[in-house]
Amino acid sequence: MSAEPEGEARPAPPGPGVPGKTVIVGSRGRMGEMLLRRAREAGLDVAGVDQPLTPAELKTALDGADLALLCVPAAVFAEVAEAVTAQLAPGAILADITSVKERPLRQMERLWAGPVVGTHPLFGPKPAPGADQPVAVVAGKGAEEAHVARVEGFFTALGCRSFRCSAATHDRAMARIQNTNFITNLAYFALLAGEEELLPFLTPSFERRKAAAAKMLTEDAELFGGLFEANAHSHEAVRQYRKMLNVAAGGDIDLLCHRAAWWWNGGADAARERAGEGAREPEKAREAPEPDGEA
Repeated sequence: MSAEPEGEARPAPPGPGVPGKTVIVGSRGRMGEMLLRRAREAGLDVAGVDQPLTPAELKTALDGADLALLCVPAAVFAEVAEAVTAQLAPGAILADITSVKERPLRQMERLWAGPVVGTHPLFGPKPAPGADQPVAVVAGKGAEEAHVARVEGFFTALGCRSFRCSAATHDRAMARIQNTNFITNLAYFALLAGEEELLPFLTPSFERRKAAAAKMLTEDAELFGGLFEANAHSHEAVRQYRKMLNVAAGGDIDLLCHRAAWWWNGGADAARERAGEGAREPEKAREAPEPDGEA
């Protein structure tokens, strides 16, 4: 697929905290398509490009680009980043939306002498109307305040809420939030698979968990498996989870219940307020959760 044609909406002129021409690389993927559409609706100067990412196609799409946003899977990330940087003008910002930050930042910094910024939209391509849409933003090599602000400005124009963190902080958090969720569901259903004698005893709570995990463990299993392996903190997160299982095996269920209640007894809301984020209602769980960002 060649470069996407410009939308009919007249682009808004760039200003403080707003990027100039933004190019979505991988604009036919689920996240790329969503970001391109919403950027056009917001009146931003935006273009899209997707396969085949030939030098000619990239040169045309990236002409005059202020920001190149990589929205491609981890399996082809380095290859695409190399092709993009070969056509990107000096001084342009190179950014990504992958669900892991340490490795992609190193790959981009190795290839690009200009400003590098990592981002991770913490929602899927079909967020619920009115849902909070946070985006983690990580300043990479060569990225000054103005560069980071322009990347944040792109997501702000789309109605998102950005916050800054380090790549290591991001990856440690995603190892626990995203990867542990995937691997524990995977292990749970693998443990019970094939045990036909269990079928008469299935409860509504089991069916709800099975429905919630269905898409993650079927359609998106390869994606989440890749994210698990790409995150250097995944195995440590599994070891920490195993410690909780050991507590349960030792019979200290009340201890675990007391600790888990933090999520519902106001502990999480109080932590958000202390961080300046403010308490907010989380998006309701979907039966088939979308993966956050690209692999």
